[in-house]
Amino acid sequence: MGRKKKLPEIENIEIVDVGAEGKAIGKYNEKVVFVPFAITGDRVNIQLTKKRKNYYEGFVTQTLEYSPQRTEARCEHFGICGGCKWQHMDYRYQLYYKEKQVKDNLQRIAKVKLPPVQPILPSPAIYHYRNKLEFTFSNKRWITGYSKELDFSKLNMNGLGFHLPKKFDRILDIRHCYLQETLSDKIRLAVKDYAISNGLTFYDVRNWEGLLRNLIIRNTIDGEWMIILSFLYEDKAIYGLLEFLKEKFPEVTSLMYVINPKKNDTILDLEVKLYAGKAFISEKMEDITFKIGPKSFYQTNSEQALRMYRIVRDFAGLSGAETVYDLYTGTGTIALFVARKAKKVIGIEYVEAAIEDARENAILNDINNTTFFAGDMVNVLDGEFIRMHGKPDVIITDPPRAGMHPKVVEQIIKAAPEKIVYVSCNPATQARDLSLLDTFYEVKKVQPVDMFPHTHHVENVVLLKRREA
Repeated sequence: MGRKKKLPEIENIEIVDVGAEGKAIGKYNEKVVFVPFAITGDRVNIQLTKKRKNYYEGFVTQTLEYSPQRTEARCEHFGICGGCKWQHMDYRYQLYYKEKQVKDNLQRIAKVKLPPVQPILPSPAIYHYRNKLEFTFSNKRWITGYSKELDFSKLNMNGLGFHLPKKFDRILDIRHCYLQETLSDKIRLAVKDYAISNGLTFYDVRNWEGLLRNLIIRNTIDGEWMIILSFLYEDKAIYGLLEFLKEKFPEVTSLMYVINPKKNDTILDLEVKLYAGKAFISEKMEDITFKIGPKSFYQTNSEQALRMYRIVRDFAGLSGAETVYDLYTGTGTIALFVARKAKKVIGIEYVEAAIEDARENAILNDINNTTFFAGDMVNVLDGEFIRMHGKPDVIITDPPRAGMHPKVVEQIIKAAPEKIVYVSCNPATQARDLSLLDTFYEVKKVQPVDMFPHTHHVENVVLLKRREA
């Protein structure tokens, strides 16, 4: 078989827009060229790597002219780490392209009559805004500045950080991360230094060996911190590390660990054991307290989540007499947040553990008008369920990135609520679902929300009202 012909390097290409997955767009031979880490207004040379019928892909080899939309990326790991791919773009322009993404998807995919899209809601903080990070141990960290002269036998290859894009077995050793408060850095670096000094083995994902697997750090606005360490097997060295963390970081209010002998990193099906402190941390939204356990889902940008939930509640326009269905309720955060403005709220979620969290938080806050059900939405939300629990006046839906199953959309139409508040982390699938609802529902309000600065991701909240017969 002949060797594949190398694609050319193309020169002096102007970047004209931002496209799918936040990649920049140029034009060559009347086709679109997608490249990462460029910005509208840049003029660049591009090495093409992939040719398709309607587009090319490539990477920038040289920037000839820099865009005025650029700013200095703060993080030393920018361009290598898989996160924060827009950190070199001025935040004003990040907001512009996210809002544009919402408008483009609603116009091109939904093709429905739209009200003016409200200006995107910026995040109150663009650094240190996350309340949860998960790091991975590896005995084969990624080496930057690689050269043939490097003597790997003299290098310590242990690393603790993030997976490199498209490299499941390579971890970028993180020295400093701007996503979480600075105590997160101190904890991670202390864990790594202790492990190396005391000869603890780092995980080898190819051979499924090595004691240390994962480190999860969670925190709250009020300053509570949770550490969860994941180990491959039981070993007395575990308790030395845990005791070290207990003594060194009195700020940590929940110190936990899990033994994970599986070939995947998820801990949802495993017992998480408490070593010190409480088995949860607490976050407040207005007068509601949420207990967050090691497996709990909670929006990772706490301040912005509160603002988004206020938008949801405002769009729902509750008077206290309504029956509300909260679909894909997760741990019931939206359901509980709106419950005191409604007659009753019914929450449905696939994950049983999440529903257990929702029920526990309802009891904690003395909220007695919520009921939560676990099961596949397609199977749970049927005519019999609605007859048993009452016709919804308002449906709030916050599905995963794939959007709603067509059968769920059909059932919503049959349930005929007066209002639907649709929260989405993927405007493309949201637009598809709005198209399916269009015969019966009219879009009244659209509010984009930035939950994840320095990424292309955007949340969008849409209010639909039932059309008059």
